[in-house]
Amino acid sequence: MSAAPAGGTWTWTGERGERPWGYYLVLIEDRGYKVKQFVVRPGKRLSLQRHARRSEHWFVVRGEALVTRNEETLRRAAGESVDIPLGAVHRVESLGPDDLLIVEVQRGAYVGEDDIERLSDDFGRA
Repeated sequence: MSAAPAGGTWTWTGERGERPWGYYLVLIEDRGYKVKQFVVRPGKRLSLQRHARRSEHWFVVRGEALVTRNEETLRRAAGESVDIPLGAVHRVESLGPDDLLIVEVQRGAYVGEDDIERLSDDFGRA
């Protein structure tokens, strides 16, 4: 399914990726950016990772997040956000008893799912 605002092109892919920590859903993708929703189950966390070709902006919609960004550890609640610069080592963990829901905007030369360098992973994928 494709739709576009006047003068632009973008694609709603509906792509869903199941992961051991939860899942992601691609909402919109176009050249140079992608918008995703991802859900992290209580007590789970993503890989400690970095990206060579994109930055990310995370907006917490629901739940409580513990974000690692390089040497920092940041707590974020619903309504708060955090920027992940290009090349930053990062991860997010769901702290509360409910699912953590984040809307992520990726921006960069390439926004494919294979632009992930996993440094550490609770599920043996590093």
